[in-house]
Amino acid sequence: MATRKNSTDDPLAPLTLAVGQEDLLLDRAVQQVVAAARAADADTDVRDLASDQLQPGTLAELTSPSLFAERKVVVVRNAQDLSADTIKDVKAYLDAPAEEITLVLLHAGGAKGKGLLDAARKAGAREVACPKTTKPAERLTFVRSEFRALGRSATPEACQALVDSIGSDLRELASAVSQLCADVAGTIDEAVVARYYTGRAEASSFTVADRAVEGRAAEALEALRWSLSTGVAPVLITSALAQGVRAIGKLSSARGGRPADLARELGMPPWKIDRVRQQMRGWTPDGVAVALRAVAEADAGVKGGGDDPEYALEKAVVAVARAARARR
Repeated sequence: MATRKNSTDDPLAPLTLAVGQEDLLLDRAVQQVVAAARAADADTDVRDLASDQLQPGTLAELTSPSLFAERKVVVVRNAQDLSADTIKDVKAYLDAPAEEITLVLLHAGGAKGKGLLDAARKAGAREVACPKTTKPAERLTFVRSEFRALGRSATPEACQALVDSIGSDLRELASAVSQLCADVAGTIDEAVVARYYTGRAEASSFTVADRAVEGRAAEALEALRWSLSTGVAPVLITSALAQGVRAIGKLSSARGGRPADLARELGMPPWKIDRVRQQMRGWTPDGVAVALRAVAEADAGVKGGGDDPEYALEKAVVAVARAARARR
């Protein structure tokens, strides 16, 4: 879980430093700041930049005073990859941060770009730790915290069964917890988890994703409509689609070997390796890239960037299914 290492607990602090390599936690650190900013000012301007988009002079332009004194959040991803000249700009800004602006730096935390990391800490940044979870016990703790955050009870055996079934991907674990909480009433126990992952009759976000990555567009669309009609949140469907496509990409680029060896290398349970191997027939590297872009667009659409979340999902499902048939 993301834990703050600085006593400052205000998401609207002038500078937030998210350190680590766990994408889910990094994204949540950004989302927390953006949510706080928009709660204070619904018209907050959010600029989310990759490191190569922040050139010398760009930060000064983004943080210059506005005639309308608007609140702004500037997010810089992979800050460790910034150029030397741009790092000078950021360090200079840290000495005199602008009012009504929150700068969020996402840094991998290694030796690369350590000077910027040290400067941000010296400037009193609010720090959020986002480390990769490498131990089963850490993933178990994560699952328990996810259930607690959603106000739900799950037995220790259920949490362990979920970790055993899903593997090490925190996004997938978080999505599974959310889906269980959305679909199951009362305390979630081991039997519920077992039933959920051994053949649910009703459609779920994972069913939609499975049919899409298998190139079965009609069945994926049918599952999508049923999922939406039964109350499955659109964001869970885009998450499942992303997980399905990423699994294809991971396995297609991995070295050959037994499922058990690949499971250790990729952080997936052996049963999932076998399933993804069957699903990846017909996929190409270009197809994976196209599908990920389509899912990213749908994700933005269901999170408020579009007028019709259902259409955004249908478009993504069709794009993924087509990408899955690139070699056929």
